[in-house]
Amino acid sequence: QVQLVESGGGLVQPGGSLRLSCAASGSIFSIKAMEWFRQAPGKQRELVAGITSGSNLNLAESVKGRFTISRDNAKNTVYLQMNSLKPEDTAVYYCKAQVFRSAYSINALNYWGQGTQVTVSS
Repeated sequence: QVQLVESGGGLVQPGGSLRLSCAASGSIFSIKAMEWFRQAPGKQRELVAGITSGSNLNLAESVKGRFTISRDNAKNTVYLQMNSLKPEDTAVYYCKAQVFRSAYSINALNYWGQGTQVTVSS
């Protein structure tokens, strides 16, 4: 089994910063990509940022210039640095990992974390 544990959420004032972490553990051979999604009340879950094992990046237009994503492959951990936060960034943030569980795996399996709340409010 594979577990993803997120941390770093909380309450922050507009213009502030937070850093989210997501650590993957368990039966992991390698991780193809790690991504951050968010879901605000009454809205669909949306992709915020993603990073592949080769460090190719993908950022949503709404967060470009404010958020950065990075990854520590040795620790199977992905980070989301969020700066210049806005009230519209308020959401539950979820981590997702695409995991190869063995050297013989053909397809990567998707695993999700439990989510961490980010609230931007004065």
